[in-house]
Amino acid sequence: MTNQTLTEGKVLQPLLKFTLPVMIALFLQSLYGAVDLLIVGQFASSVDVSAVSTGSQLMQIMTYVMASLSMGTTILVGRAIGKQEPKRAGEIIGTSVVFFCVLAVIFSFFIVLSTGALASILQAPAEAYSATCDYIRICGAGMICITGYNLFSSIFRGLGNSMIPMVTVILAAIMNISGDLILVRVFHMGAAGAAYATVFSQAMSVLISLIWIRHLELPVTFHRTMIRWNSKDIKKIFQLGFPLSISDFLVGLSFLVILAIVNQFGVTASAGIGVAEKVCAFIMIVPTSFSQSMSAFVAQNQAAGKPDRSYKGLRYGILTALGIGFCMSLLTYFHGNLLCQIFTKDPEVVQIGFAYLRSYAIDCCITPIFFNIAGFLNGCGHTNFVMAENLIGGIGVRLPAAWIFSRMRPVSFFQIGLSTPCASAVQTILCIFYLTRMRKETTTK
Repeated sequence: MTNQTLTEGKVLQPLLKFTLPVMIALFLQSLYGAVDLLIVGQFASSVDVSAVSTGSQLMQIMTYVMASLSMGTTILVGRAIGKQEPKRAGEIIGTSVVFFCVLAVIFSFFIVLSTGALASILQAPAEAYSATCDYIRICGAGMICITGYNLFSSIFRGLGNSMIPMVTVILAAIMNISGDLILVRVFHMGAAGAAYATVFSQAMSVLISLIWIRHLELPVTFHRTMIRWNSKDIKKIFQLGFPLSISDFLVGLSFLVILAIVNQFGVTASAGIGVAEKVCAFIMIVPTSFSQSMSAFVAQNQAAGKPDRSYKGLRYGILTALGIGFCMSLLTYFHGNLLCQIFTKDPEVVQIGFAYLRSYAIDCCITPIFFNIAGFLNGCGHTNFVMAENLIGGIGVRLPAAWIFSRMRPVSFFQIGLSTPCASAVQTILCIFYLTRMRKETTTK
């Protein structure tokens, strides 16, 4: 499980070799919420399903914020490796550890102390309010574990190693499934049991990473004295990662608002959209993994003075992700009901989830383009633009479209779901325009 060089040799093979473990890790990470919903759906009530659906949406946003902010670490470590500066990479890693530990503690206190208010903002159905609060409170208390996993993943991606995060999350996923079965099926703890299992498994993934890292030969110079608060490095991490974390937070918030819009139609609708969103989380794994891998690939190659190699990687990434996306589109549109049935057997919940899910079939053919371009731009350090296009799509397009469609009668969950591909189409146009202009300016210079 050595670190890969992303700046030498062929382009497609190392890119895919790097992306595949990222994809598997994201898939298994998505299992945390999905397995919770799956097991709760099979062995608990619709109230617990609604609680996990609503609560996990919030925790997913928190996870995205931390993961996006840690992208600053990935980019800086990748640049240091590309320039062959091992000591510099070690300094960035040490600073990141301190910075993200402080953030995790702040997030934990905020979520735990604001649980009731957060559940109310999400308009959790009255029947599921208490269970939703339990799920949010327990997961919020474990933010240090969620943050730890994402930080380790960002560091290893910057080093060119995507295998270790994959292996640690495999082990954690096994523990999560075991914990869910014990706490939900055997002890009938419902949503709270699912939350405890999630936090425990993520804590184990961090512990495994810490044990593993002590026995690895890393391409960095690192010792304990580097674990300190370095204001200059924190500022750089913040400048790169903050725009992404803000955009992901607000985009995630837009999905929460959509969930709140749907929650007004009752527990069944809430559960149906919750199930559909879990399926969508898996669908989005492919473009997301290519986006994350593209950032690391481009950061190293740009730092090594190889922009042509970066653009070649982008072309390969888009074409490969598009091919997979087309297959996912067909599966989602024609057999989305079968995907929903993985999580629940309630026919009404499945019907609503399938209707909402069919709209994502369109999105499957759009996101591979702008996700790859966004990853490319992140690797180049253009995170402010990525934030802007995310905000335009998420807040400026998705939310108004969802609200308008929800006001139409009769209510169509397919139409509400169309708000997402509408936003994706706008974001794709913006990304292509910006990339084209950026390349022309670079060529002119």
